[in-house]
Amino acid sequence: MIAPSARSSSICSSGLGRGALLPYASYYMTGFLHETPLWRVSVKISTDLESNALAPRGEPEDHIAILLEVMAGLARAAISKLTSANRRDFFERHLKPWAARMFADLEMSRSANFYRAVGRVGRCLY
Repeated sequence: MIAPSARSSSICSSGLGRGALLPYASYYMTGFLHETPLWRVSVKISTDLESNALAPRGEPEDHIAILLEVMAGLARAAISKLTSANRRDFFERHLKPWAARMFADLEMSRSANFYRAVGRVGRCLY
C-alpha cells in the first residue's frame, strides 16, 4: 500500500485555503468558497439522504471526498432513500460539472506524487 507523505498530504489538507488545491464544488463552479453549490448539496444531503448516512466531517459537504463518499454509499445501496433516477441526478448536479477539472488539477500537481496518481485515476473515472 502506498501511503501519502507528510509533504504530499498538504496539497488537499483540511481547512479552507491551506492546501495548494481547493477540492470544493463551490470553488470550481463559482470561483469562491461557500457558494450555491455548497448550499445545494447540503440541502440534498439533509433532505433526501438519511441523516446518519455520513459520519460528521470537518469539511463542508461540497468537498470532493464527502461527495465521493455519498456516491459510494449510493452505489452499494447503503444510502437507500434515493431512487436510481435520483442517484443519477445527484451525480449530474454535484460531481459531473467540476470533478474532472479538479482531478486534472490534482494530476498536474508538482508537489505530490501520491495525489498525482489519485488525480489520474479520478480524471479517468469522471
